[in-house]
Amino acid sequence: MKFLITTLELLLLPSLLCAQTTISGTVTASSGFPIIGANIYLDGTYDGASSDENGVFSFTTNETGEQLLIVSFLSFETFSLKTAISKMTDLEITLKEDVNSLGSVILNAGTFSAGSTDKASVLTPLDIVTTAGADGDYIGAFQTLPGTSTVAEDGRLFVRGGDANEANVYIDGLRVFQPFTATANNIPTRGRFSPFLFKGTTFSTGGYSAEYGDALSSVLLLNTIDEPDQEKTDLSFISVGLGVGNTQKWDKNSLSMNAFYLNLKPYQELISQRVDWIKPFESLSGEAVYRHQFKNGLLKVYGGLNYTDFNLIQEDIDIPDGINLNLTNRNLYLNASYKGDLGNDWTITSGVSFANDRNTIKITETDVNNDDNSTHLKTKLRKRFSNRFKVSFGIEQFLGNFDEKVVDPDLGSFRSDYNNNSSAAFTEVNIFFSKKLAMQLGFRGTHNSSLEYTKISPRASLAYKITNTSQISLAYGDFYQTPQQNILKYNNTLSPEKSSHYIANYLYQHKGKTLRAEAYYKGYDDFIKYDTPIPEFHSNYTNDGDGYATGLDVYWRDNTSFKDFEYWVSYSYLNTKRNYKNFSESATPNFAAAHNLSLVGKYWVNDWKSLISTTYNFASGRPYDNPNTDSFLDSKTKSYNSLSLSWAYLISQQKILYFSASNVLGFDNIFNYQYSNTPNINGSFDRRAIKPAADRFFIVGFFWTISDDKKDNQLDNL
Repeated sequence: MKFLITTLELLLLPSLLCAQTTISGTVTASSGFPIIGANIYLDGTYDGASSDENGVFSFTTNETGEQLLIVSFLSFETFSLKTAISKMTDLEITLKEDVNSLGSVILNAGTFSAGSTDKASVLTPLDIVTTAGADGDYIGAFQTLPGTSTVAEDGRLFVRGGDANEANVYIDGLRVFQPFTATANNIPTRGRFSPFLFKGTTFSTGGYSAEYGDALSSVLLLNTIDEPDQEKTDLSFISVGLGVGNTQKWDKNSLSMNAFYLNLKPYQELISQRVDWIKPFESLSGEAVYRHQFKNGLLKVYGGLNYTDFNLIQEDIDIPDGINLNLTNRNLYLNASYKGDLGNDWTITSGVSFANDRNTIKITETDVNNDDNSTHLKTKLRKRFSNRFKVSFGIEQFLGNFDEKVVDPDLGSFRSDYNNNSSAAFTEVNIFFSKKLAMQLGFRGTHNSSLEYTKISPRASLAYKITNTSQISLAYGDFYQTPQQNILKYNNTLSPEKSSHYIANYLYQHKGKTLRAEAYYKGYDDFIKYDTPIPEFHSNYTNDGDGYATGLDVYWRDNTSFKDFEYWVSYSYLNTKRNYKNFSESATPNFAAAHNLSLVGKYWVNDWKSLISTTYNFASGRPYDNPNTDSFLDSKTKSYNSLSLSWAYLISQQKILYFSASNVLGFDNIFNYQYSNTPNINGSFDRRAIKPAADRFFIVGFFWTISDDKKDNQLDNL
C-alpha cells in the first residue's frame, strides 16, 4: 500500500509542478522611484508578496485562468489588473498618489473654512463664538478675517470693496434672503441665527463655486449639524435677555430647538446713549432643526421665526426735533434639504427654502408697510468617477415677490411691487492630476424672466503644492447680481451688475501655524446709477456705472508656540473706486477703508478655570463728502480703533459665568458726517458727526448645560 501511494505521488508531481505559476514585477511611483513594502496579492486568495527595496516582487500561485491582481500602498491609489495568470509576469506597475490623502493640494483660493475637519480650516467652530467683540455672532467672528472692512455702524459683511448687499448667506446650500435682524440707520445689526446649530462654515471672499450666484463679492455658507452627539438642555441668563435650548434623539430622528428673548433696556439705562430710545430694542426668536436618517440619505428641516420691535428718535441736522422711527419686523425662514447616496458613486443634494419678511414702519407721520416673499428650489447631482475626477451639476429656481404701501399725510398713498423670478443651471468638474496639482472648472447660466436677461458665468481655479507645507492657487470668475429691492420696486428694465475676480493665493500650514496671503483684482461693470439723492419713482436709472477693487490680504495664526495661548493676525490693504448710485464721479465709497487690521488672542488660564479672549480692531480713515470743498468724497474720518475683552469662568464643568465688553478703552470713533442741506449765514454747511449709539457694549451672563454625560457645556457658544 505504501508503495502504491508513493507511485501515485510520483505520477502526479509533474502535473502539480505545471499548475504553479510565478507572478512577478516591479512597483514604482510616478516619479520612477521604487515603492518598498507595497502589498501585492490575488483577490480572494492567500497568494501574495511585498515589494523589496528595489520595488521588485515575486510569488507563486496554483490559481489558473483570469484573476484580479491587487497592489496597494499607503498614500497611493490602489492598483488592480484583471487578466490571465499566464500574463502576470515581469509586470511594470506604477502607483498614482492618492489625492485624498494627508498633504494633498487644496483648492482654496478666495475661501476660508471654519470646521474641525476641513483641511483648509483657518477657524474652528469654537473660534466663531469665543472671539471677543463678536458677542456670539458668527458675522462678528468673520469680520476679524482679512478681506473684510470694519463698518461698525452697520454690522454686516463688507468684502473687498463690495458693499453689504453684495454678500449672500446660505444654510445647507439654500439661500437665506434676510439673514440679518431689522434695524435703523447707523444702528448695527446682527445675524439672525444661533451659532450652536451649525457644525461649520465656509466664507468665500471671492472666486467662489459656480454653484452659487447673484452675489458680486462673496458668499457665506452655514452647515447645520448632521447628528447631535447627545440629548441636552442649555439655559442662558444674560444681562439683556434669556435663552433656552433643547436637543432630543430617538431611533433615526433628532430635534434641536432654541428660543431667545432680547431686551436692551437694562443696557441702555446703564450706558449713555446718543439715540433717544422711546421703546428699547426688543426681539423674540426661535429656531428648530429636525433630522431623519434614511438608509441612504439624511433629511434636515430648519425653521426660524424672529420678531423685532423698537421706537427711537434719531438726530438729524436739518430737523431740530429729530426723526421718529417706529419699526416692527417679523421674519419667517424655512429650509428643507436632503443629501443621499444614489449608488454607483452618485450623490444627490436637493432642497427648498422659503422666507417671508414683513415690516411695519412709521417715519414721523409716514406709514410704510411692506411684505417680501422669496423661494429657492435646488437640486444637485455629483458623480465620483475616481479620486481624481469628480463632476457635479444642478439646477435651481428663485421666486420673489415684493409689495409695499406708503401712506403720507401730505402726498397721499401709493403702492409699488415687483416679481423677481430667475432660473439657473450650473456644472463643475474637479480634476486632481496628482497630490500636487488640482483644477476646478465650472460654468453657471442664469435666466431672469422678470428682467428678461440671460448670462453665462465661467469659473476656474488651479492649485499647485510647492512643498509639503505650502501651496499656491489661482482663481478667476465672472459674477452677476440682480439690482436691489430699492431699485426694482421702481424699475424692472435694468441689466444685472457684474464683477470679474482675479485671485492669487499662497498658503502655508505646519504644526499649528498658518500663513495665508492673497492678492486680488475685481473689475465692476453695469453698476446701477440714478440722478436723485435716493432711488425714487421719477429717478432716471441706467447701467452706466463701473469700478474696481484691488488689494492684498494677509492672515497668520499660531496655535502652538505658546502654552495655552493661540492668536491670529489679519491685515487687509484695499484700493477701490466705483461710480454708482448717485455718485457724480468715480470715488472710494464711505464704507471702504484702505487699511484694516485685527489682532485676536485667546488664553486658557488653568488655575482660574477661565478662557480669556481679546480682540483689537483698527481701520484707517474712511472717505466722506464735504460740500464745503470742491472735491467729491475726498475727505477722511479719523482712524477707527476698538479693544474688546471677554472672560468665561467655569464655575463647574457645566456652569459658566461670562463677561464681555467691547471698546473697553472708550475710543471716540466717527463713521461719517451729515451736512445740512442749506448753508449757514457764513455760506458754509454745518455738520454733525455720525458716531456709535454708545461707545461701549457689555454682557454679563450665566450659562448652564444639563446633559447625560455631565461634561458638555456652552463654552463653544460664547
